[in-house]
Amino acid sequence: MAKYEELGRAIEESVRKASMGKEVAVAFSGGMDSGLVAALAKKYARSVTCYTCGTDDSFDVQAGRELSEKLGLPWVHCRIGEDTIEGDIRELIQATKVSDPFTISYELQLFTVCRKAHEPVILTGQGSDEYFGGCARSVDEDDQEYRAVMDWGVERLMKVSVPCELAIASNCRKKLFYPYLDGEVIRQVGLIDPDEIRPRSLENRKMVLKTVASDLGFPVLAHRTKKASQYGSATTDLIRDAAR
Repeated sequence: MAKYEELGRAIEESVRKASMGKEVAVAFSGGMDSGLVAALAKKYARSVTCYTCGTDDSFDVQAGRELSEKLGLPWVHCRIGEDTIEGDIRELIQATKVSDPFTISYELQLFTVCRKAHEPVILTGQGSDEYFGGCARSVDEDDQEYRAVMDWGVERLMKVSVPCELAIASNCRKKLFYPYLDGEVIRQVGLIDPDEIRPRSLENRKMVLKTVASDLGFPVLAHRTKKASQYGSATTDLIRDAAR
């Protein structure tokens, strides 16, 4: 029996429930989190298309194109650039009533995906950083600070990010699913020794999820390099330039 077999089963079941027999889109950064969701959805969905937001030469666009080919899935580039960024931001603010620059910087990616995708169902890898120790700030902290960082991440996810994303999906007439926030997935995470989740270096973040991905038959996903979405898509650079 694989060490985290029950967790892996819960993640796969959450993807199955969301995608079975449907045409689905995946908000796809080319990293492990969305990659695992896409790979599992391929087993159950009628069709799966990967959508990656970013500038033409951004890290995420290159990673998304490459990984979609490895997974044998169609890929679509949701382009952002200097010529579109101001209009994109205005549309996002109008749809969500969110004007916080930090939130905009990492939610613009999902907005462009929901706007472009023709599929009615969108799957996202959101939540894995918060529950599987993916945040860079959680490394090299003492026990108290580490716990504070993790708690803050989950609280912000549920009170700020998810409501914003659901507003985005509603505005685009899409149904948004979060496999990593499924109740049984979170319950299984809670049964794992917290020390196994806690990263000791930047390189060993999300080691539990890496093990799960390998055990589910996708070792190619276990060592994907990933940047935060606002940096990987180059959104932050565009916003900074537009503000000048």
